Amino acid sequence: MKSEEIIKKLEKKLSGFESNPKQQNIGVVEKITDNIVVASGLSKALMGEEVLFDDGTPGLILNLDEDSVSIVLLGKSTKLTEGDTVKTTGKILTVMAHEDLLGRVINPVGVPLDGKPAVKKGKAMPLEKIAAGVIARQPVDTPLKTGIKAIDSLFPIGRGQRELIIGDRGLGKTAIAIDSIINQKTNNDQAKKGISAGKLKKVICIYVAIGQKQSTVAQVVEKLKETGALDYTIIVAASAADQVSLQYLAPYAGVAIAEYFMEKGEDVLIVYDDLTKHAWAYRQISLVLKRPAGREAYPGDVFYLHSRLLERAVRLNKEFGGGSITALPVIETQADDISAYIPTNVISITDGQIFLKSDLFNSGIRPAIDVGLSVSRVGGAAQTGAMKAVSGRIKLELAQYKELAVFAQFGSELDAATLAQLERGKRLTEVLKQPQYQPLPEAFEILSIWAITNGYADDVEPSDILKFEKEYHAYVKTHDKKLIETLSNGQKPTEDVTKALKKITEAFKKTFS
Repeated sequence: MKSEEIIKKLEKKLSGFESNPKQQNIGVVEKITDNIVVASGLSKALMGEEVLFDDGTPGLILNLDEDSVSIVLLGKSTKLTEGDTVKTTGKILTVMAHEDLLGRVINPVGVPLDGKPAVKKGKAMPLEKIAAGVIARQPVDTPLKTGIKAIDSLFPIGRGQRELIIGDRGLGKTAIAIDSIINQKTNNDQAKKGISAGKLKKVICIYVAIGQKQSTVAQVVEKLKETGALDYTIIVAASAADQVSLQYLAPYAGVAIAEYFMEKGEDVLIVYDDLTKHAWAYRQISLVLKRPAGREAYPGDVFYLHSRLLERAVRLNKEFGGGSITALPVIETQADDISAYIPTNVISITDGQIFLKSDLFNSGIRPAIDVGLSVSRVGGAAQTGAMKAVSGRIKLELAQYKELAVFAQFGSELDAATLAQLERGKRLTEVLKQPQYQPLPEAFEILSIWAITNGYADDVEPSDILKFEKEYHAYVKTHDKKLIETLSNGQKPTEDVTKALKKITEAFKKTFS
Protein backbone atom coordinates (compact mmCIF):
# COMPACT_ATOMS: atom_id res chain seq x y z
CA MET A 1 0.00 0.00 0.00
CA LYS A 2 1.32 3.46 -0.90
CA SER A 3 2.29 5.79 1.95
CA GLU A 4 -0.24 8.39 0.67
CA GLU A 5 -3.09 5.84 0.95
CA ILE A 6 -2.04 4.98 4.52
CA ILE A 7 -2.02 8.72 5.42
CA LYS A 8 -5.52 9.14 3.91
CA LYS A 9 -6.82 6.13 5.89
CA LEU A 10 -5.39 7.55 9.14
CA GLU A 11 -6.90 10.97 8.42
CA LYS A 12 -10.25 9.35 7.64
CA LYS A 13 -10.16 7.49 10.97
CA LEU A 14 -9.34 10.70 12.82
CA SER A 15 -12.09 12.67 11.10
CA GLY A 16 -14.54 9.85 11.91
CA PHE A 17 -13.48 9.94 15.55
CA GLU A 18 -13.91 13.72 15.57
CA SER A 19 -17.60 13.53 14.73
CA ASN A 20 -18.44 10.67 17.09
CA PRO A 21 -19.86 12.02 20.41
CA LYS A 22 -19.87 8.48 21.94
CA GLN A 23 -16.09 8.62 22.01
CA GLN A 24 -16.14 11.63 24.37
CA ASN A 25 -15.80 10.94 28.08
CA ILE A 26 -15.25 12.89 31.28
CA GLY A 27 -12.42 12.65 33.79
CA VAL A 28 -11.39 14.24 37.10
CA VAL A 29 -8.35 16.45 37.80
CA GLU A 30 -6.14 14.64 40.31
CA LYS A 31 -3.01 16.83 40.41
CA ILE A 32 -1.72 20.17 39.00
CA THR A 33 2.05 20.83 38.69
CA ASP A 34 3.74 23.55 36.58
CA ASN A 35 1.00 23.70 33.91
CA ILE A 36 0.82 19.90 33.79
CA VAL A 37 -2.46 18.32 34.89
CA VAL A 38 -2.85 14.65 35.84
CA ALA A 39 -6.45 13.43 35.34
CA SER A 40 -8.14 10.07 35.87
CA GLY A 41 -11.21 8.58 34.21
CA LEU A 42 -10.39 9.45 30.58
CA SER A 43 -10.40 5.83 29.44
CA LYS A 44 -11.07 6.66 25.77
CA ALA A 45 -8.50 9.46 25.48
CA LEU A 46 -6.01 9.53 22.62
CA MET A 47 -2.40 10.64 22.61
CA GLY A 48 -2.24 14.19 21.22
CA GLU A 49 -5.98 14.76 21.72
CA GLU A 50 -7.35 18.16 22.72
CA VAL A 51 -9.31 18.30 26.00
CA LEU A 52 -11.37 21.02 27.73
CA PHE A 53 -11.55 21.88 31.45
CA ASP A 54 -14.58 23.29 33.32
CA ASP A 55 -13.45 26.92 32.89
CA GLY A 56 -12.91 26.51 29.12
CA THR A 57 -9.10 26.20 29.30
CA PRO A 58 -7.84 23.88 26.53
CA GLY A 59 -5.26 21.16 27.14
CA LEU A 60 -3.29 18.60 25.15
CA ILE A 61 -2.75 14.97 26.21
CA LEU A 62 0.97 14.12 26.19
CA ASN A 63 1.13 11.00 28.40
CA LEU A 64 -1.13 7.95 28.58
CA ASP A 65 -0.50 6.03 31.80
CA GLU A 66 -2.25 2.94 33.16
CA ASP A 67 -4.74 4.77 35.43
CA SER A 68 -4.34 8.42 34.37
CA VAL A 69 -3.40 10.81 31.60
CA SER A 70 -1.02 13.79 31.73
CA ILE A 71 -2.30 16.96 30.10
CA VAL A 72 -0.31 20.09 29.25
CA LEU A 73 -2.32 23.33 29.56
CA LEU A 74 -2.61 25.52 26.44
CA GLY A 75 -3.91 28.58 28.26
CA LYS A 76 -3.46 30.33 31.59
CA SER A 77 -6.00 29.30 34.21
CA THR A 78 -6.21 30.61 37.79
CA LYS A 79 -9.47 28.85 38.63
CA LEU A 80 -8.44 25.26 37.89
CA THR A 81 -8.35 23.08 41.05
CA GLU A 82 -8.15 19.41 41.97
CA GLY A 83 -11.54 17.70 41.63
CA ASP A 84 -12.56 19.73 38.56
CA THR A 85 -13.80 17.81 35.54
CA VAL A 86 -12.14 17.53 32.14
CA LYS A 87 -13.70 16.19 28.96
CA THR A 88 -12.25 14.87 25.74
CA THR A 89 -13.20 16.61 22.49
CA GLY A 90 -12.44 13.83 20.03
CA LYS A 91 -10.18 16.22 18.09
CA ILE A 92 -6.48 16.35 17.49
CA LEU A 93 -4.98 19.82 18.00
CA THR A 94 -5.43 22.13 14.98
CA VAL A 95 -4.77 25.74 13.97
CA MET A 96 -6.93 27.75 11.54
CA ALA A 97 -5.08 28.64 8.33
CA HIS A 98 -6.26 31.18 5.77
CA GLU A 99 -4.92 33.89 3.42
CA ASP A 100 -6.21 36.50 5.90
CA LEU A 101 -3.37 35.47 8.25
CA LEU A 102 -0.84 37.19 5.96
CA GLY A 103 0.52 40.26 7.72
CA ARG A 104 -0.70 38.99 11.11
CA VAL A 105 0.96 37.99 14.39
CA ILE A 106 -0.64 35.02 16.17
CA ASN A 107 0.25 32.56 18.93
CA PRO A 108 0.52 28.77 18.26
CA VAL A 109 -3.21 28.15 18.92
CA GLY A 110 -4.30 30.95 16.57
CA VAL A 111 -4.98 33.71 19.14
CA PRO A 112 -4.08 37.10 17.59
CA LEU A 113 -1.25 39.07 19.27
CA ASP A 114 -1.52 42.20 17.11
CA GLY A 115 -4.76 43.61 18.54
CA LYS A 116 -6.79 42.73 15.43
CA PRO A 117 -9.78 40.33 15.37
CA ALA A 118 -9.16 36.58 15.18
CA VAL A 119 -9.31 34.85 11.78
CA LYS A 120 -12.14 32.36 12.17
CA LYS A 121 -12.50 31.24 8.54
CA GLY A 122 -10.19 28.90 6.67
CA LYS A 123 -9.13 25.31 7.15
CA ALA A 124 -8.29 23.62 10.45
CA MET A 125 -4.78 22.23 9.93
CA PRO A 126 -3.46 19.51 12.29
CA LEU A 127 -0.31 20.50 14.20
CA GLU A 128 1.01 16.94 14.01
CA LYS A 129 0.99 15.27 10.60
CA ILE A 130 2.95 12.52 8.86
CA ALA A 131 5.39 14.08 6.38
CA ALA A 132 4.88 13.52 2.64
CA GLY A 133 6.31 10.23 1.36
CA VAL A 134 9.01 9.67 -1.24
CA ILE A 135 6.43 9.17 -4.03
CA ALA A 136 4.98 12.65 -3.46
CA ARG A 137 8.37 14.41 -3.54
CA GLN A 138 10.56 15.65 -6.35
CA PRO A 139 14.24 16.68 -6.31
CA VAL A 140 15.18 20.17 -5.13
CA ASP A 141 16.24 22.09 -8.25
CA THR A 142 14.57 25.51 -7.98
CA PRO A 143 16.46 28.35 -6.27
CA LEU A 144 15.21 30.25 -3.25
CA LYS A 145 17.27 33.42 -3.39
CA THR A 146 18.25 34.93 -0.03
CA GLY A 147 19.81 38.14 -1.40
CA ILE A 148 22.97 37.39 0.59
CA LYS A 149 25.97 37.13 -1.76
CA ALA A 150 27.91 34.60 0.34
CA ILE A 151 24.92 32.24 0.55
CA ASP A 152 23.54 32.51 -3.00
CA SER A 153 26.98 32.02 -4.56
CA LEU A 154 28.60 29.48 -2.21
CA PHE A 155 25.79 27.63 -0.35
CA PRO A 156 22.64 28.01 -2.47
CA ILE A 157 19.27 27.14 -0.97
CA GLY A 158 16.60 25.42 -3.06
CA ARG A 159 12.85 25.35 -2.62
CA GLY A 160 12.02 22.35 -0.44
CA GLN A 161 15.44 22.30 1.25
CA ARG A 162 16.23 22.41 4.99
CA GLU A 163 19.24 24.65 5.60
CA LEU A 164 20.39 25.10 9.19
CA ILE A 165 21.63 28.51 10.43
CA ILE A 166 23.96 27.80 13.35
CA GLY A 167 26.27 29.86 15.55
CA ASP A 168 26.77 31.56 18.91
CA ARG A 169 24.42 34.17 20.31
CA GLY A 170 24.54 37.62 18.71
CA LEU A 171 26.32 36.68 15.46
CA GLY A 172 23.45 37.54 13.10
CA LYS A 173 21.55 34.26 12.70
CA THR A 174 18.17 36.01 12.85
CA ALA A 175 19.50 38.74 10.52
CA ILE A 176 20.20 36.14 7.80
CA ALA A 177 16.69 34.69 8.20
CA ILE A 178 15.02 38.12 8.11
CA ASP A 179 17.11 39.19 5.09
CA SER A 180 15.94 36.04 3.30
CA ILE A 181 12.30 36.98 4.04
CA ILE A 182 12.83 40.60 2.93
CA ASN A 183 14.48 39.42 -0.32
CA GLN A 184 11.35 37.50 -1.30
CA LYS A 185 9.78 40.89 -2.10
CA THR A 186 12.13 41.15 -5.10
CA ASN A 187 11.27 37.56 -6.09
CA ASN A 188 7.52 38.17 -5.69
CA ASP A 189 7.68 41.40 -7.72
CA GLN A 190 9.57 39.57 -10.49
CA ALA A 191 7.09 36.68 -10.34
CA LYS A 192 4.22 39.16 -10.88
CA LYS A 193 5.97 40.61 -13.94
CA GLY A 194 6.97 37.13 -15.15
CA ILE A 195 10.64 38.06 -15.66
CA SER A 196 12.30 35.64 -13.21
CA ALA A 197 14.17 32.50 -14.32
CA GLY A 198 11.85 29.59 -15.04
CA LYS A 199 8.85 31.77 -14.09
CA LEU A 200 9.46 31.34 -10.35
CA LYS A 201 6.34 31.41 -8.18
CA LYS A 202 5.85 33.91 -5.37
CA VAL A 203 6.98 32.87 -1.90
CA ILE A 204 4.89 33.12 1.27
CA CYS A 205 6.98 33.46 4.46
CA ILE A 206 6.31 32.24 8.01
CA TYR A 207 8.50 33.38 10.88
CA VAL A 208 8.22 31.28 14.07
CA ALA A 209 9.62 33.00 17.17
CA ILE A 210 10.28 30.54 20.01
CA GLY A 211 11.18 31.73 23.51
CA GLN A 212 12.32 35.19 22.42
CA LYS A 213 11.71 38.49 24.20
CA GLN A 214 8.50 40.23 23.15
CA SER A 215 10.53 43.35 22.31
CA THR A 216 12.68 41.30 19.86
CA VAL A 217 9.57 39.97 18.11
CA ALA A 218 8.17 43.54 17.95
CA GLN A 219 11.40 44.73 16.29
CA VAL A 220 11.17 41.95 13.68
CA VAL A 221 7.53 42.88 12.95
CA GLU A 222 8.48 46.55 12.61
CA LYS A 223 11.40 45.77 10.25
CA LEU A 224 9.21 43.57 8.04
CA LYS A 225 6.52 46.25 7.98
CA GLU A 226 9.08 48.93 7.10
CA THR A 227 10.41 46.92 4.12
CA GLY A 228 6.96 45.86 2.88
CA ALA A 229 7.69 42.18 3.65
CA LEU A 230 4.92 41.82 6.26
CA ASP A 231 2.31 41.71 3.45
CA TYR A 232 3.37 38.14 2.53
CA THR A 233 4.54 37.02 6.00
CA ILE A 234 2.81 35.33 8.95
CA ILE A 235 4.44 35.52 12.39
CA VAL A 236 3.77 32.74 14.90
CA ALA A 237 5.14 33.84 18.28
CA ALA A 238 5.53 32.09 21.62
CA SER A 239 7.69 34.47 23.62
CA ALA A 240 9.81 33.77 26.71
CA ALA A 241 6.92 35.09 28.85
CA ASP A 242 4.47 32.54 27.38
CA GLN A 243 3.78 29.09 28.74
CA VAL A 244 6.35 26.46 27.90
CA SER A 245 3.59 24.41 26.19
CA LEU A 246 3.08 27.17 23.62
CA GLN A 247 6.85 27.35 22.98
CA TYR A 248 6.78 23.60 22.36
CA LEU A 249 3.85 23.85 19.91
CA ALA A 250 4.99 27.00 18.03
CA PRO A 251 7.03 25.34 15.22
CA TYR A 252 4.34 22.70 14.62
CA ALA A 253 1.70 25.45 14.31
CA GLY A 254 3.97 27.30 11.86
CA VAL A 255 4.49 24.27 9.61
CA ALA A 256 0.77 23.39 9.78
CA ILE A 257 -0.07 26.84 8.35
CA ALA A 258 2.73 26.38 5.77
CA GLU A 259 1.13 23.09 4.67
CA TYR A 260 -2.17 24.89 4.04
CA PHE A 261 -0.47 27.11 1.44
CA MET A 262 1.64 24.23 0.07
CA GLU A 263 -1.52 22.20 -0.58
CA LYS A 264 -2.68 25.08 -2.77
CA GLY A 265 0.50 24.78 -4.85
CA GLU A 266 2.29 27.73 -3.23
CA ASP A 267 5.97 27.95 -2.25
CA VAL A 268 6.56 28.69 1.45
CA LEU A 269 9.67 29.74 3.38
CA ILE A 270 9.51 28.99 7.12
CA VAL A 271 12.03 30.15 9.73
CA TYR A 272 12.22 28.42 13.14
CA ASP A 273 13.96 30.88 15.48
CA ASP A 274 15.22 29.01 17.34
CA LEU A 275 15.09 25.22 17.84
CA THR A 276 17.52 25.30 20.79
CA LYS A 277 14.84 27.03 22.88
CA HIS A 278 12.29 24.59 21.44
CA ALA A 279 14.38 21.67 22.76
CA TRP A 280 14.65 23.41 26.15
CA ALA A 281 10.85 23.79 26.29
CA TYR A 282 10.34 20.11 25.45
CA ARG A 283 12.93 19.06 28.05
CA GLN A 284 11.11 21.14 30.68
CA ILE A 285 7.74 19.54 29.84
CA SER A 286 9.28 16.05 29.75
CA LEU A 287 10.93 16.41 33.16
CA VAL A 288 7.63 17.52 34.73
CA LEU A 289 5.91 14.59 32.97
CA LYS A 290 8.55 12.37 34.68
CA ARG A 291 9.85 10.94 31.42
CA PRO A 292 13.32 9.39 31.77
CA ALA A 293 16.11 11.90 31.18
CA GLY A 294 19.03 10.98 28.92
CA ARG A 295 22.05 12.91 27.63
CA GLU A 296 22.15 16.52 28.93
CA ALA A 297 18.80 15.78 30.68
CA TYR A 298 16.95 15.70 27.33
CA PRO A 299 14.38 12.90 26.89
CA GLY A 300 15.24 10.04 24.53
CA ASP A 301 12.88 11.24 21.78
CA VAL A 302 14.39 14.73 21.40
CA PHE A 303 15.80 13.72 17.99
CA TYR A 304 12.31 12.69 16.87
CA LEU A 305 11.03 16.06 18.15
CA HIS A 306 12.96 17.89 15.41
CA SER A 307 13.09 15.20 12.74
CA ARG A 308 9.30 14.91 12.47
CA LEU A 309 9.13 18.71 12.22
CA LEU A 310 11.84 19.20 9.59
CA GLU A 311 10.77 16.19 7.49
CA ARG A 312 7.64 18.20 6.67
CA ALA A 313 9.79 20.54 4.56
CA VAL A 314 9.33 19.18 1.04
CA ARG A 315 9.03 19.95 -2.65
CA LEU A 316 5.96 18.15 -3.96
CA ASN A 317 5.73 16.93 -7.54
CA LYS A 318 3.07 18.15 -9.98
CA GLU A 319 0.71 15.24 -9.25
CA PHE A 320 0.51 16.43 -5.62
CA GLY A 321 0.15 20.14 -6.44
CA GLY A 322 3.78 21.19 -6.94
CA GLY A 323 3.97 23.29 -3.76
CA SER A 324 6.98 23.43 -1.44
CA ILE A 325 8.09 24.24 2.10
CA THR A 326 11.66 25.47 2.59
CA ALA A 327 12.84 25.40 6.22
CA LEU A 328 15.51 27.59 7.81
CA PRO A 329 15.92 26.24 11.36
CA VAL A 330 18.15 28.25 13.72
CA ILE A 331 20.35 26.64 16.39
CA GLU A 332 22.38 28.48 19.03
CA THR A 333 25.81 27.07 19.98
CA GLN A 334 28.02 27.68 23.01
CA ALA A 335 31.58 28.87 22.23
CA ASP A 336 31.38 27.74 18.55
CA ASP A 337 30.81 24.13 19.65
CA ILE A 338 28.87 22.44 16.85
CA SER A 339 29.56 18.98 18.28
CA ALA A 340 27.08 19.42 21.17
CA TYR A 341 23.98 17.22 21.40
CA ILE A 342 21.23 19.38 19.83
CA PRO A 343 23.48 20.95 17.11
CA THR A 344 24.66 17.50 15.90
CA ASN A 345 21.07 16.22 15.96
CA VAL A 346 19.78 19.01 13.73
CA ILE A 347 22.86 18.97 11.45
CA SER A 348 22.12 15.30 10.72
CA ILE A 349 18.46 16.08 9.88
CA THR A 350 19.06 19.07 7.58
CA ASP A 351 20.46 19.35 4.02
CA GLY A 352 23.34 21.63 4.95
CA GLN A 353 24.30 24.36 7.40
CA ILE A 354 25.41 27.99 7.41
CA PHE A 355 27.88 28.24 10.29
CA LEU A 356 28.52 31.69 11.77
CA LYS A 357 31.79 32.03 13.68
CA SER A 358 32.51 34.52 16.45
CA ASP A 359 36.14 35.30 15.46
CA LEU A 360 35.04 36.19 11.90
CA PHE A 361 32.29 38.40 13.32
CA ASN A 362 34.75 40.15 15.65
CA SER A 363 37.19 40.74 12.77
CA GLY A 364 34.50 42.68 10.87
CA ILE A 365 33.35 40.00 8.40
CA ARG A 366 29.56 40.32 8.32
CA PRO A 367 27.76 38.00 7.73
CA ALA A 368 30.34 35.95 9.66
CA ILE A 369 29.95 32.79 7.54
CA ASP A 370 32.67 30.17 7.95
CA VAL A 371 33.29 29.01 4.37
CA GLY A 372 35.06 25.83 5.54
CA LEU A 373 32.35 24.45 7.84
CA SER A 374 29.29 25.69 5.94
CA VAL A 375 27.79 23.48 3.23
CA SER A 376 24.72 23.03 1.05
CA ARG A 377 24.07 19.42 0.11
CA VAL A 378 21.87 20.54 -2.81
CA GLY A 379 24.69 22.66 -4.29
CA GLY A 380 24.56 24.01 -7.83
CA ALA A 381 21.21 22.27 -8.49
CA ALA A 382 19.59 25.16 -6.59
CA GLN A 383 21.28 27.91 -8.63
CA THR A 384 20.23 29.72 -11.78
CA GLY A 385 22.45 29.33 -14.85
CA ALA A 386 23.73 32.90 -14.47
CA MET A 387 24.76 32.47 -10.82
CA LYS A 388 26.30 29.06 -11.49
CA ALA A 389 28.41 30.54 -14.30
CA VAL A 390 30.00 33.20 -12.07
CA SER A 391 30.11 31.42 -8.69
CA GLY A 392 32.27 28.46 -9.74
CA ARG A 393 35.44 30.56 -9.73
CA ILE A 394 34.74 32.26 -6.40
CA LYS A 395 34.62 28.89 -4.58
CA LEU A 396 37.96 27.82 -6.04
CA GLU A 397 39.69 31.15 -5.47
CA LEU A 398 38.47 31.45 -1.86
CA ALA A 399 39.69 27.92 -1.08
CA GLN A 400 43.13 28.72 -2.59
CA TYR A 401 43.28 32.04 -0.70
CA LYS A 402 42.60 30.34 2.66
CA GLU A 403 45.45 27.86 2.10
CA LEU A 404 47.93 30.51 0.89
CA ALA A 405 47.04 32.88 3.74
CA VAL A 406 48.34 30.27 6.23
CA PHE A 407 51.80 30.26 4.56
CA ALA A 408 51.83 34.06 4.19
CA GLN A 409 51.59 34.39 8.00
CA PHE A 410 55.17 33.16 8.35
CA GLY A 411 56.48 36.11 6.31
CA SER A 412 58.37 33.98 3.82
CA GLU A 413 59.16 35.46 0.37
CA LEU A 414 56.34 34.84 -2.09
CA ASP A 415 56.41 34.89 -5.90
CA ALA A 416 54.32 37.35 -7.92
CA ALA A 417 51.58 34.81 -8.82
CA THR A 418 51.07 33.84 -5.16
CA LEU A 419 50.93 37.50 -4.11
CA ALA A 420 48.35 38.17 -6.84
CA GLN A 421 46.19 35.29 -5.55
CA LEU A 422 46.43 36.60 -1.99
CA GLU A 423 45.40 40.09 -3.10
CA ARG A 424 42.47 38.68 -5.11
CA GLY A 425 41.39 36.63 -2.07
CA LYS A 426 41.35 39.75 0.12
CA ARG A 427 39.03 41.46 -2.37
CA LEU A 428 36.76 38.40 -2.60
CA THR A 429 36.46 38.35 1.19
CA GLU A 430 35.58 42.06 1.17
CA VAL A 431 32.96 41.79 -1.59
CA LEU A 432 31.14 39.02 0.34
CA LYS A 433 30.56 41.44 3.22
CA GLN A 434 27.03 42.81 3.31
CA PRO A 435 25.16 45.21 5.61
CA GLN A 436 22.20 43.89 7.60
CA TYR A 437 18.69 44.22 6.10
CA GLN A 438 20.09 45.01 2.63
CA PRO A 439 19.59 41.87 0.53
CA LEU A 440 20.63 42.23 -3.12
CA PRO A 441 18.68 41.16 -6.22
CA GLU A 442 20.50 38.33 -8.00
CA ALA A 443 21.50 40.51 -10.99
CA PHE A 444 23.56 42.78 -8.70
CA GLU A 445 25.09 39.79 -6.86
CA ILE A 446 26.25 38.48 -10.25
CA LEU A 447 27.70 41.89 -11.20
CA SER A 448 29.74 42.07 -7.96
CA ILE A 449 31.14 38.55 -8.17
CA TRP A 450 31.87 38.77 -11.91
CA ALA A 451 33.79 42.06 -11.58
CA ILE A 452 35.98 40.76 -8.72
CA THR A 453 36.72 37.30 -10.17
CA ASN A 454 37.61 38.83 -13.56
CA GLY A 455 40.20 41.15 -12.01
CA TYR A 456 38.43 44.49 -12.49
CA ALA A 457 39.01 45.40 -8.82
CA ASP A 458 42.59 44.12 -8.51
CA ASP A 459 43.88 47.70 -8.40
CA VAL A 460 41.23 48.82 -5.88
CA GLU A 461 42.26 48.87 -2.20
CA PRO A 462 40.42 46.17 -0.17
CA SER A 463 39.02 48.92 2.10
CA ASP A 464 37.40 50.54 -0.99
CA ILE A 465 35.78 47.39 -2.41
CA LEU A 466 32.29 48.05 -0.96
CA LYS A 467 32.45 51.65 -2.27
CA PHE A 468 33.51 50.27 -5.68
CA GLU A 469 30.60 47.80 -5.59
CA LYS A 470 27.98 50.42 -4.65
CA GLU A 471 29.07 52.86 -7.39
CA TYR A 472 29.38 50.03 -9.93
CA HIS A 473 25.78 48.91 -9.28
CA ALA A 474 24.49 52.47 -9.58
CA TYR A 475 26.44 53.00 -12.84
CA VAL A 476 25.11 49.81 -14.51
CA LYS A 477 21.56 50.56 -13.30
CA THR A 478 21.75 54.01 -14.86
CA HIS A 479 23.54 53.16 -18.12
CA ASP A 480 22.32 49.64 -19.04
CA LYS A 481 18.93 48.63 -17.60
CA LYS A 482 18.60 45.97 -20.29
CA LEU A 483 21.67 44.15 -18.91
CA ILE A 484 20.09 44.09 -15.42
CA GLU A 485 16.91 42.55 -16.89
CA THR A 486 18.95 39.97 -18.83
CA LEU A 487 20.85 38.90 -15.70
CA SER A 488 17.56 38.80 -13.74
CA ASN A 489 16.28 36.11 -16.13
CA GLY A 490 18.83 33.74 -14.62
CA GLN A 491 19.93 32.31 -17.97
CA LYS A 492 23.58 31.39 -18.48
CA PRO A 493 25.33 34.49 -19.91
CA THR A 494 25.88 34.29 -23.66
CA GLU A 495 28.91 35.74 -25.44
CA ASP A 496 26.95 38.92 -26.16
CA VAL A 497 26.05 39.30 -22.46
CA THR A 498 29.70 38.75 -21.46
CA LYS A 499 30.80 41.39 -24.01
CA ALA A 500 28.20 43.82 -22.63
CA LEU A 501 29.48 43.13 -19.08
CA LYS A 502 33.09 43.82 -20.14
CA LYS A 503 32.14 46.98 -22.00
CA ILE A 504 30.15 48.57 -19.18
CA THR A 505 32.64 47.50 -16.47
CA GLU A 506 35.55 49.04 -18.41
CA ALA A 507 33.51 52.22 -18.91
CA PHE A 508 32.78 52.37 -15.17
CA LYS A 509 36.47 51.82 -14.30
CA LYS A 510 37.36 55.02 -16.15
CA THR A 511 34.97 56.99 -13.93
CA PHE A 512 35.93 55.33 -10.62
CA SER A 513 38.74 56.91 -8.64
